[in-house]
Amino acid sequence: MEAYKLWVRRNRDLVRSLESLANGLTWILPERFANSEIAPEAVYALLGIVSSVNQHIIDAPTENHSFASKEQSIPWGLVVSILKDVEAVVEVAAQHFVGDDRKWSFLAVTEAVKAGVRLAAFRESGYKMLLQGGEMANEEEMTVLEDNYGVNGNGVPVIYPMNGHSQNGHKAATNGLDGKNGVVSKSLERRAVAALNKFGENAKMMSDPMWMRRLQPTPEPTVMVVEKPTLASIWSAKGGTGRLFVLGEVVHIFRPLVYVLLIRKFGIRSWTPWLVSLAVELTSLGIHSHATDLNHRGGKVHQLSSAERDELKRRKMMWALYVMRDPFFTSYTKRHLQKAEQVLNPVPLIGFLTGKLMELLEGVQTRYTYTSGS
Repeated sequence: MEAYKLWVRRNRDLVRSLESLANGLTWILPERFANSEIAPEAVYALLGIVSSVNQHIIDAPTENHSFASKEQSIPWGLVVSILKDVEAVVEVAAQHFVGDDRKWSFLAVTEAVKAGVRLAAFRESGYKMLLQGGEMANEEEMTVLEDNYGVNGNGVPVIYPMNGHSQNGHKAATNGLDGKNGVVSKSLERRAVAALNKFGENAKMMSDPMWMRRLQPTPEPTVMVVEKPTLASIWSAKGGTGRLFVLGEVVHIFRPLVYVLLIRKFGIRSWTPWLVSLAVELTSLGIHSHATDLNHRGGKVHQLSSAERDELKRRKMMWALYVMRDPFFTSYTKRHLQKAEQVLNPVPLIGFLTGKLMELLEGVQTRYTYTSGS
């Protein structure tokens, strides 16, 4: 296994190219979207799991990090990725063996497991925003002030990145003590002391003979333990922003489960699951926006990280899937696509490609796994 990990890390570009080629070939397998064909979907899921495992190997740290909080007993991102691939096989198998109406019970169980895993990942990350549904770690390069154990608006410990700006958007104090916490932050005195210490170390290195330096053991890197905030500390965060942030993420995590449970009760042709799912997504985004507004009103210049801003944009882009979900697809989208196909069908090559695209879209639309956005 270690030899395989080493090979993947050394040939990451080749591995990704082979994965892309294999995944592309699965889309042209015969009976790709047939109800009775489970093997092609299983092959596609297996390739997805292998890709997730390889990506986990590439992203896994190979050296000791300076933050002990990055160590995880369970790779939650990998678990979420595997569950997403397995869910496609569960849907096709359930549809084949128990029928279209009863498959929703199996999908509901799968979504419940995914929601539980995402909640665990949310807690393990220190209640940070989940990226890509929990598949990506929400981490940044940071330095920690030894005497400051506060919690910011997102429920994350008050920590300062290398560029001298705190996570809540405030610049680190550069003159004297912080008025609230009494912490010397990037002060001229600390810079002077650090410079003198560095000068003393360099002078000692120059005065020591080479053979003495070789005999001295190499110091081990210092491991700084970053204490993760508890739910109680976030729930009591000033201004209520911590509570709103946690609530917004929990609502987002449970949206797919609510959606599939409503489909199980009312049916895929009902507007109730479609409308409720959209309302839940709008509620989650509204809660995040309100939490940010509260920070602004309180005089804080709270800013999400670039990864978190990209995540909110991704969640908005996922709303495009609503045009592919029934009953909207059957009532509106499909009719417009058929009109476009009729117009482009006489055109050589373009008409052929349009027909194949229509076939692919209709096949994808029949799979809850591909249109649920979960």
